[in-house]
Amino acid sequence: MKSPSYNRAIDPYTSHLMYGYAVMPATKGSPNPAAAWLRRVEAFDGPAYRRIALALEAAVAEGELQAGDQIPAQREIARLVGVDFTTVTRAYGLARERGLVEGTTGRGTFIRSRTDDDETGLVDLSMNLPPQPEGLSLAGLLRETTGAILARTDPATLMAYHPGAGSLAQRTAGAAWLAPTLGAVDPARVVVTGGAQTALTALIDHLTRPGDTILVEALAYPGLLATARRRGLTLISCHMDEEGLEPEALARLLTTQGPRLICCTPTFQNPTAATMGPARRAAIVEQARAAGVPIVEDDAYGLLPAAPLPALAALWPEGVFHVATTAKTLSPGLRLAYVVTPPGRAEGVAATLHAIAQMPAPLMAAVVTAWIREGVAAKLLAGVRVEAAARRTLAAELLPSAVGGAESLHVWLPGAVATPTARERGLALVGAETFRAPGAVGEGLRISLGAAGKRTALARGLRELAALSRS
Repeated sequence: MKSPSYNRAIDPYTSHLMYGYAVMPATKGSPNPAAAWLRRVEAFDGPAYRRIALALEAAVAEGELQAGDQIPAQREIARLVGVDFTTVTRAYGLARERGLVEGTTGRGTFIRSRTDDDETGLVDLSMNLPPQPEGLSLAGLLRETTGAILARTDPATLMAYHPGAGSLAQRTAGAAWLAPTLGAVDPARVVVTGGAQTALTALIDHLTRPGDTILVEALAYPGLLATARRRGLTLISCHMDEEGLEPEALARLLTTQGPRLICCTPTFQNPTAATMGPARRAAIVEQARAAGVPIVEDDAYGLLPAAPLPALAALWPEGVFHVATTAKTLSPGLRLAYVVTPPGRAEGVAATLHAIAQMPAPLMAAVVTAWIREGVAAKLLAGVRVEAAARRTLAAELLPSAVGGAESLHVWLPGAVATPTARERGLALVGAETFRAPGAVGEGLRISLGAAGKRTALARGLRELAALSRS
């Protein structure tokens, strides 16, 4: 059996295959839930002690085992797997070296709490999220803000259903937050929702019918591709260059394919990190406008540059549905996104969103609204920008062949292919196969710079990747 490639982002919609292997049957009928992770042992090649350690690491990475969880004693593991005690001792020793577990005589072995000081274990270059903001404590800010919200708000009201597109205060805060890319926006055009994936799913549902054709970037966000496929849509990939969608290719497809919709990411495109310049943005909008084909603009990273470029929706407010999330600019745990619709379209989009996901979490919406109004969100964004720029500089030094903007959260390593040896060298990677739209070709790796807790861990991972690329 082949060793799994163990890429986190392979398909977030099929969790049983998320790490490139099928979940194995339970091991020898163990009734102990703390030993359920042992079903993964058969998915790995190599000596038994290493397979046990890799299975444990996979369970921690997937979230089946979490910090503080106690795992069975070594003799119990030996009995369940059918190996000798010495083999399990070596496995636990390897897991300890990787920073996965810690043990105390008389108490047992526990999953170790990871901190920013950890320098061992897997370096995650696959999960695209913002780094911890420079000079600020998210935990402290969350405690302070949630405490203030609960002190002035009736919890019963806060925890009730909140139908509609969001309160006027939330929509007004969203309009203010997006002003650097959109300019002045009427809050009536803003819909508040629980994350960009929910927003994209609702827009695809709202704007298309099964059998319709949509144009997407040749390498595109996997969540969009999966949603379109489930909707029964025909996906047509559009050629890309160093600025993203290529105008001549788009013009041909608009003429020959009769698409219902164009979907694209104009800033720090995922995964290639390409950014459309002002002239390219104007050209894409002009072609879509002339063809009468609306655009869904996934602007997850639009606020990251210190000088944000105008969004496509600012150039064509009547034809662009704009999606902006706090997950890539503040923190993924906030799970809040804003949809800015063409005039008169917000209530229809809100109704579709309500049918899919009811509402965003009221407490998180209240936190983000308070942060925007009080200037905390702007400080967080500034801190994320500082740390992201420092990490991008590090990537330019250690991985000079990678491409991407100076403020991007990820870079693209063209031509590179994720290999099983990357996992053995402590790297979690995601390759072009995850992002390819139908008909697209080419290889590469998206290197995410924000997931590693510290720059030193990121540097270690980039050096390993550089050495792997050379070999």
